Amino acid sequence: MRQSVPHLAFVVISLWAAGAAGQTPAPALDFDTFRTRVQPIFTARRDGLQTCLTCHGGKVGTRLRLEPLPEGATTWSVEASRKNFESARGLVKPGAPMESRLLTHPLDRAAGGDSFHGGGKHWATQTDTEWQTLAAWVRGPQAAMSARTPAIPAGRAVRIIQTNAAGDGAHLIDPATNLVTQVLTGVDIPHGVTSSPDGARLYLTNEVRHTLDVVDMPSLAVRARIPLSGRPNNVAITNDGRKVYVGIAQAPGALDVIDTQALKNVKTVPVKGSIHNVYVTPDGRWAVAGSIPEKTISIVDTATDTLTRTIPLSAGIRPMAFTTKAGGATDRIIVQLSDFHGFVTVDFDSGKETARVEHPAIEGEHPHRDGLQGAPAHGLAVSPDGTRLWSTSKVYGYAYIHSLPDLKEVGRVFVGQHPEWLTFTPDGRFIYVAAAGDDMVFVVDAATMKEVARVPVGRVPKRNATAVLRVP
Repeated sequence: MRQSVPHLAFVVISLWAAGAAGQTPAPALDFDTFRTRVQPIFTARRDGLQTCLTCHGGKVGTRLRLEPLPEGATTWSVEASRKNFESARGLVKPGAPMESRLLTHPLDRAAGGDSFHGGGKHWATQTDTEWQTLAAWVRGPQAAMSARTPAIPAGRAVRIIQTNAAGDGAHLIDPATNLVTQVLTGVDIPHGVTSSPDGARLYLTNEVRHTLDVVDMPSLAVRARIPLSGRPNNVAITNDGRKVYVGIAQAPGALDVIDTQALKNVKTVPVKGSIHNVYVTPDGRWAVAGSIPEKTISIVDTATDTLTRTIPLSAGIRPMAFTTKAGGATDRIIVQLSDFHGFVTVDFDSGKETARVEHPAIEGEHPHRDGLQGAPAHGLAVSPDGTRLWSTSKVYGYAYIHSLPDLKEVGRVFVGQHPEWLTFTPDGRFIYVAAAGDDMVFVVDAATMKEVARVPVGRVPKRNATAVLRVP
């Protein structure tokens, strides 16, 4: 039965902190930006296509009416530009590029565009420079000043880190271009990944060597391999970056505590059962570890590195996400369970299940039951503005999106075969989903819930993360 839960706040990997999105008026469309940056797109030639002006140059029957250019002229006068501006603005919804026909009509359908454009598809993805220019104009001059996104220090950049479960490393994706900028090798069967707050290191668990591998940025050189007490699964870092917690999946299970300054395994914390995933709560007070065989969540005090209590549930603990109270304390745990196609919510203080949501079948889609490994749903993320919850389904290859706090389903989007973990860009505009069955990362526009790109990565991509790293 669905139940209402308190407002959810996004839990961010590494440095990022959530900010509630307020209601703001639609931005004004800037004429000077249109005249100097947008209009040149209308006269630009693209391989195998006519220019926009060729078809829209004053002809009747097209929604975009561009003034003809005088013989020999390469751009329009101010007066003619005003007329072009008035025509173009009728095809734009300020602040919403993906609700603006000027942007969606010539955009490839696979990238979220309309089904057909008589002049052909001019942009294959939303990362195209021309499309981005139009989108920036539609969003308005303050779009880049989002209060939710902290400034990025010089020499660093946002990267999506995608581990490859059947490989020996990870791919680093630049979300500005959706291109792989670096490939890490030499970390055999990397299960989990996190990064240091200063962007100088990656920490990956190595299932073959039973080590935590420390990787320097931007060189991607393996600085150290720290021995662990058993075969590791996932990993989490404290807010100050001084400790890394490694979940030990080998029975009887534990949390290994790594001192990131000494690069040593300084303590093994006994917990209830072998550990699949481990997280640090947003306020930094607790390390939260989930056991599949024991069907139990273990809560560890990060100040003392001691087990304080356990929360038993009805099935094995898979991915988790957290919500916070107004003061920052942990409010709810969202949990995916073994052999359950959906998620549950758990009150952090009482340890009681408060809601259970099962993903419904998708009409016309054949359910896949092979290779689920007991996890029909295996990926959770909350939008940075705290208004939506995303949950992946390996059964149907879709992400289900629910509004918060009411847990009402608001959309679905196909994200590949056997989708696993997913991670947002810091501004919340895009979400990256690891499609383990396709060796791809699917990129989805979070607002429109439409695919915009696919990024080839390594073999069987699963866990991923967003980080601000030192770059070459």
